[in-house]
Amino acid sequence: MRRKDREVTDPAEIEAILRRCDVCRLALNDPETGAPYILPLNFGFERQAGRLVLYFHGAAAGRKHQLIAADPHAAFEMDCGHELILDEESGNCSMAYESVIGTGTIGPVPDAERPAALRALMRQYRSETFAYNPAVLPVTVFLKLTVEQLTAKRRPKPGA
Repeated sequence: MRRKDREVTDPAEIEAILRRCDVCRLALNDPETGAPYILPLNFGFERQAGRLVLYFHGAAAGRKHQLIAADPHAAFEMDCGHELILDEESGNCSMAYESVIGTGTIGPVPDAERPAALRALMRQYRSETFAYNPAVLPVTVFLKLTVEQLTAKRRPKPGA
């Protein structure tokens, strides 16, 4: 990381950034095009055996499932806290932000873990105790990305 002064390393601070994000951009390897395939997804997260795990849900078919079956390596990016930093006197501008970027392996969520995956998603957007309809579990496809590497950065607005 070039700007070590902006690096966030405390796991609790990283999780706080994740809680403030509302979209995770997932990048998969697409050998057909030779370019990454990127898609925005809703997500949830938790720690399992000290490792960060991201959960996603979505349709049961499509390009992402084909790409994951061919190559489970993935990258992700999330960001939040965007605010323009304008210095009219000097004619410069920049952005305040927080971000988390990482890599890992992704695949289907085992049946026994499906309720935990849905709780993690609900916790991100509603609450841990949100009373979801259990009938959605068998008809919802969940994916799990086990994070192997990540970096987090923060650039606060001056004076914040």
